[in-house]
Amino acid sequence: MNDLVSAIIALLIAFLVNVILLPFVIPILRKIKFGQNVRQDGPNSHLKKTGTPTMGGIVILISFVAGSLIFLRDNTQAIVIVLVTLSFGVIGFIDDYIKVVKKRSLGLRGKQKIVLQFIVSAGFVAYLVMNNEANNYSSVYIPFVNDYALDLGIFFIPLMLFGILGITNAVNLTDGLDGLATGVTALVVTFFTLAAWALSSTILPVTGAAVGSLVGFLLFNKYPAKVFMGDTGSLALGGLVVSVAIVLRMPIFLVIVGLIYVLEALSVTIQVFYFKITGGKRFFKMAPLHHHYELKGWSETKVVKVFYLVTAILCLVGFVGAQNMF
Repeated sequence: MNDLVSAIIALLIAFLVNVILLPFVIPILRKIKFGQNVRQDGPNSHLKKTGTPTMGGIVILISFVAGSLIFLRDNTQAIVIVLVTLSFGVIGFIDDYIKVVKKRSLGLRGKQKIVLQFIVSAGFVAYLVMNNEANNYSSVYIPFVNDYALDLGIFFIPLMLFGILGITNAVNLTDGLDGLATGVTALVVTFFTLAAWALSSTILPVTGAAVGSLVGFLLFNKYPAKVFMGDTGSLALGGLVVSVAIVLRMPIFLVIVGLIYVLEALSVTIQVFYFKITGGKRFFKMAPLHHHYELKGWSETKVVKVFYLVTAILCLVGFVGAQNMF
């Protein structure tokens, strides 16, 4: 079957699974009181979100796997991406379960979460190292440079470990407004889907399934959200985008097209650092970055639309930077 046709089929399956399942799942989540606990120190406008069903990321994962499943046979790269995505999703599920069911607001402790994420990341990097000779994963494409890839050599392992952990948690931080992480990630994954098609990569059906899953979920997650993805979804999406970028040898491109993720994470880092060195002053009105703009007077929908627009423009920049690769 043609890879592009496979991707379209995978996309449609994943989209339909969301559209069919969520109208049944949302009332169930509400009935069993799997509702969102909103930060008391956050924007006042968010208090009305309290009780909105969360852990909808379970449906994202189900639809993603359903769309990918028939195309996984003998497709090692695609299988690994699915496993990495599910593994980070499981960590997020544990975190959500502790928050929502056990009523422990912080979920997994920071060290516990990092250890679990490191184990998954190390397993993925071990796969990359063992298969590097055949797929040249350590040689990454450089944007805007003609026909050139940079071999990271011995720095490949620490850089990839840092990148996986960093991007996964950055996507998690981006999930703070209705439809924000879902829509931004849908655009980012669409970019990598088109890149996979241009590179004739075997992972094309998997990225297609991811796009379908995200677009289907966005119908219920856009403002005003009927369901949130929770850490189950946001950590899974982080694992998805970073594993796809690395397998395609395009991790540098992820920094470009996923700049919103990077800025969200940087805003938190800057806020914490500035708070400590100034004895309690804040650099941003609130971190992550999307809350800063809300407190400056932007509506939630304006923030989301601007972040979508910025991501779409960055994806176009990514395409220009990748033209010599295709």
